Amino acid sequence: MSDPNTTYRIADLETLQAVYGHPSIASIKKEVDYIHPHYRKLVEASPFAVLATHGPDGPDASPRGDPAGFIRVCDEKTILLPDRRGNNRLDSLRNIIHDPRVALLFLIPGVGETLRINGVAEISTAPDLLEQFSLNGKLPSSVLIIKVKKVFFQCSRAVLRSRLWDSTLHVERSSLPSVGAMLETLSNAEIDGAKYDSDLPERIQKTMY
Repeated sequence: MSDPNTTYRIADLETLQAVYGHPSIASIKKEVDYIHPHYRKLVEASPFAVLATHGPDGPDASPRGDPAGFIRVCDEKTILLPDRRGNNRLDSLRNIIHDPRVALLFLIPGVGETLRINGVAEISTAPDLLEQFSLNGKLPSSVLIIKVKKVFFQCSRAVLRSRLWDSTLHVERSSLPSVGAMLETLSNAEIDGAKYDSDLPERIQKTMY
């Protein structure tokens, strides 16, 4: 008896193409290698992006957020991303040192289309760059200088299917495990979950920037 997992596995480009067919002309024409003025408006309207990197242990994706336009278009081939205060795991930055190729997915609240940018990043602590991103009197620890290689928008299907911006579907936070509960379990009770949860709102407020 044949293994269905093997029988139906797609392992070559020819089979993949046969299943999906060819891309539409629109999906090809929307891709450019620079920040088009239309795409710049999407970058400037976005308060949230996901940064994808690749390191020695594999791929990683990390959320990034600030007031809309926090990722700045320096010129049509360069964007700047401040690295704000975090937990100092440095997953993304370590990966960039290993492999400078990055990808960004931009989300805009209430908008179905997303924007995707692929490029090559370097990490800078140049004082003039840090100063450009001062917020609430705080400087970022570093700034990513990303040289753009590919830019295109993604249609709204995924956002519409997920009903991402539908407030009637927002999940009540208390219906899920709290941060403290997760940490207490994962640390084998080295971390006091109840205390962590109690201290968290003030800690976040003090360390936002």
